[in-house]
Amino acid sequence: MAYNFDELIERRNTRSYKWDQVKTLFGDEDILPLWVADMDFYSPPAVRKVIQERAEIGIFGYSYRTPSYLESITNWFKRRHQWTIKSDWIVDVPSVVTTLSLSIDLFTEKGDSVVIQSPVYYPFYDVIKGNGRKIERNPLQMINGRYEMDFAHLETLFAAGAKMMLLCNPHNPGGRVWERETLERLAQLALQYNVIIVSDEIHCDLTFPEHPYTPFASLSEEVANITVTALAATKTFNLPGLHTSFAVISNPNMRAIFDQRVKVLSIHMASHFAQDAVQAAYNESEQWLEDMLVYVKGNMDYAVAYLAEHAPAIKPLLSEGTYLLWLDCRAISEEPAVLKELMHKKAKVAFNEGSMFGVEGAGWLRVNMACPRSILEQALKQFADAIKG
Repeated sequence: MAYNFDELIERRNTRSYKWDQVKTLFGDEDILPLWVADMDFYSPPAVRKVIQERAEIGIFGYSYRTPSYLESITNWFKRRHQWTIKSDWIVDVPSVVTTLSLSIDLFTEKGDSVVIQSPVYYPFYDVIKGNGRKIERNPLQMINGRYEMDFAHLETLFAAGAKMMLLCNPHNPGGRVWERETLERLAQLALQYNVIIVSDEIHCDLTFPEHPYTPFASLSEEVANITVTALAATKTFNLPGLHTSFAVISNPNMRAIFDQRVKVLSIHMASHFAQDAVQAAYNESEQWLEDMLVYVKGNMDYAVAYLAEHAPAIKPLLSEGTYLLWLDCRAISEEPAVLKELMHKKAKVAFNEGSMFGVEGAGWLRVNMACPRSILEQALKQFADAIKG
């Protein structure tokens, strides 16, 4: 492996939300954080190099995005995922959540129903409620140890007049990488009932062997016409602090409406650093990604084995993608307060408490595996010891 993911990098006192906010958020500065989804690994060398070169310019004036930036995106998705994207389908926005929120605001009306498949990434709830829309939950079903979509219930929501669905593909927090056949069934219903799909696919590059990612909009031209895809290089290459993402919208009418609002809000200007970092990531950092995925999968396997031996009451959901491990702790408690007490007071660790992803997540914890093995080992030991205690 060409990259040292075992290296311990001191992130304290760097304004790190993950590390420097533990006392404020969890009550103790000694808590070991494996919660918010950024990595404790250096970003790829090519990314760091180009950012350093941009900093050396010394003048941080207005910038614009170049054709080579757009080509890095289209080439990546063609090469890596066999998805042909046209450069004029791409609209830059600061974050994936921005795309979700704007899509709800622009393509639904106040009071409309928007479907989510809970438990799911918690900002899904915020952007629906914050835009004055109604949340319609289509809870995922646990079948043979992994999540499946409840299509019968989903159809009732679509038939009742839901205007939009927020899809999480791959799924956060469950680590489910939706197969093409599942997405095709969803697409059939969406087309039948004229439901817009806004698909958060930020984890698309973080899938494990035998679980390939299928872009929802790639299913057909007809499906792409009802889809807004929210994407970013930030999760893949550990760049979230650069605040850069992009929406892919092939429908020209929808794209014009979306692009106009982005410009009215003046959130369309290119960052001095971000576009160069994205270009270096997509063009020069694929091997870093491959090695990182091998390392994270090793962390996943280690965690599953360790918990089976030292905390068998906890049942991990085997992840097909993302660097997040979803732990079923219901044998310990389904009460969020009990699990928080266990984590923060007794184990001195911070995982994500599951009810933040919806009521279906109560009794679950989400653990960030994108860290050096020694950090993971220490966190799991402290957690298992607290359970035994």
